Amino acid sequence: MSIRVRLPRATVALTLTVSAALVAGSPAFAASAPTSLPAGQFTLSANYTKFDALNTALAGKLGTASVSDVMDNANHDRQGITDSLNLAGYSTGFQFDDTDVNDCANFPQGITTSRDAVGTANSGNYDGHQLILVSWYTKDGCGGGTSRSRITLVDWDATYPNKYRKILLVEPTGTTAAPNFKDVLIHAGGVSWYGDYLYVADTGHGMRVFNMAKILKTNTGGTADQIGRQSDTTYYAHNYAYVLPQVGTITAATTSGTSLAWSSISLDRADPSIVMAEYTCSSGCTAYPNRAPRAVRFPFAPGLTTFAGSTTASEALQLPWYKLNGVASHNDRWWFNSSGDKKLYYWTPAAGPSSYSWVSGGESISYWEDTTNPDLLWSLQEPVGHRNVFAVEQASYDG
Repeated sequence: MSIRVRLPRATVALTLTVSAALVAGSPAFAASAPTSLPAGQFTLSANYTKFDALNTALAGKLGTASVSDVMDNANHDRQGITDSLNLAGYSTGFQFDDTDVNDCANFPQGITTSRDAVGTANSGNYDGHQLILVSWYTKDGCGGGTSRSRITLVDWDATYPNKYRKILLVEPTGTTAAPNFKDVLIHAGGVSWYGDYLYVADTGHGMRVFNMAKILKTNTGGTADQIGRQSDTTYYAHNYAYVLPQVGTITAATTSGTSLAWSSISLDRADPSIVMAEYTCSSGCTAYPNRAPRAVRFPFAPGLTTFAGSTTASEALQLPWYKLNGVASHNDRWWFNSSGDKKLYYWTPAAGPSSYSWVSGGESISYWEDTTNPDLLWSLQEPVGHRNVFAVEQASYDG
């Protein structure tokens, strides 16, 4: 037996309007909007010299490599996307090689580009290359705990082959007489490249800082488990040929009573700052906070690619959306990727919020400025078998 319910004409009209808005790429009204929080309750303390002595000693032992050197020795082939992403404004993208796409122990998380690093000058080239940079964390076997983190540098320039190279992230240890390094045990959920500095989200603390001009060469041929100093001249790094040593720390503090969870970060070149967002749940999570998430903007020192010794946030928001893996901001506009909703939320204080259909397993977002072509939003997917890195025209997700 079927039951028919006659709806008022206004209700039918509203239903049709909402249904039409849910078509991929069409904005749908998002009922709740971000609200302002007191920005002054969030601060950063920066230390860019913490590992200077050890890094100088390590460079003397191992020798350095430029980004150009690394890409001249890139040893993995990127490939085209075969999944149907069904995204409005889709522009371009790639997948990693089959081994990385199907690896159940390594997971891509953050994304940034050489356009973040240097802007639009010289076609966004850093050390002669236009690059996409993705951060990963490694589990101790499939299903294990986090054991290390890395980045991949991907050539995105017709001048060069479709290649990429992996670089292990390490923390300097030991003494200046016997310098050493160890794995960086973080989720690496967000990453931002600004000038030479690479900022990597460290969930419970703030950010770790690396310098892309200080890549080190290491010895290959050891076992997959070997890490660090083996002798005065031999250093293994899980068979990685290159390591990127940490140079400093950005430590977060708050007077709000609830520490920030640094789940994702992104660079805003239009208002030189890093924006961060928290991954939280409305309820029921055991590994993540069960509360409303926040997004906070921290400005760089004027004219520099570094933070001042002490920095106070310039903007703070409480957000109505949960399970946020990605954030981006540019010219007073914000984008938030919710992996829980498979939505990309867009918001400005003047226009309010809207939402768009998005990919499953979506991760971080990076804003790509362009002087001759449409600006892009770069993002990526985490799920095994579907490690797509893709770009969409920003204007298709602009309310």
